Amino acid sequence: MGWAIAVQGGAGDIPVTLAAERREPCEAAMRHCLKIGVDALKAQKSPLDVVELVVRELENNPHFNAGRGSVLTREGTVEMEASIMDGNTKRCGAVSGLTTVVNPISLARLVMEKTPHIYLAFDGAERFAREQGVETVDSSHFITQANIERLKQVQEANRVQIDYTKPIQKDEKKETPTADGDSQIGTVGCVAVDSHGNLASATSTGGFVNKMVGRIGDTPIIGAGTYANNLCAVSATGKGEAVMRATVARDVAALMEFKGLSLKEAAAYVIEESVPRGTAGLVAVSAKGEVTMALNTTGMYRACATEDGYSEIGIWPSVQN
Repeated sequence: MGWAIAVQGGAGDIPVTLAAERREPCEAAMRHCLKIGVDALKAQKSPLDVVELVVRELENNPHFNAGRGSVLTREGTVEMEASIMDGNTKRCGAVSGLTTVVNPISLARLVMEKTPHIYLAFDGAERFAREQGVETVDSSHFITQANIERLKQVQEANRVQIDYTKPIQKDEKKETPTADGDSQIGTVGCVAVDSHGNLASATSTGGFVNKMVGRIGDTPIIGAGTYANNLCAVSATGKGEAVMRATVARDVAALMEFKGLSLKEAAAYVIEESVPRGTAGLVAVSAKGEVTMALNTTGMYRACATEDGYSEIGIWPSVQN
């Protein structure tokens, strides 16, 4: 048994031809956030503190679809959501419909720790944020030029867009800066276990491009986008509706609990059998210090490390014989 951590920055149609100027900032962020998490675990920080710390860092990075880089609704606004869960106690907190909160994951933790509830959304969540004194800014802070352009492209193509799936262009011959799996969007998440087997999970997102105002995805749904118990911690990413239908995060834990599968076996079954191909990915750790990162999409920004010295940073599926 030892500590382990895994971080994800979103799954989707990330082409292997992705330009270096788009790929490298996300890879650097994965590497940076992994180091932050590893250092915190080595410093005996609790897994709950670690996952919040890492996700906050990703929320502050405009290259990812969470916090600062959140994608836009069909009305050009942001509606952010997040959830966090402690494995030992199964205490959890979730938020949706945030428009001014700098770090939604921290508000989710406050819902868990300061209220009798699990989930607050929209005006109630914003009011709670003000009452708690968390950092807020004008909603324009979250509306980046890159995401304005992406929304325009998707609306012209008359569709919605998940994570890294590229918009279908009316004029396929016309190249646009954000039409090829741009790395500026992607759900973020972190799972961690300490050397005592304590587990935690956290996930945060802006949803998907051109979503209806008021739409809620899998990220704040406990058991879908986020789950942790005494066996494992899971953070999922991809098409929220597919992840919710399959209760992806909880099913990994259930397969371990009721079928006796290993972490890797459980994650592989859920990703390969429970959700449609091209819709999901996840990162997970077990109480034994195991780690797995599974996906059925073209790619998923991800990174992991364990106490025994193993580490990995990747985007596309690993080639295994």
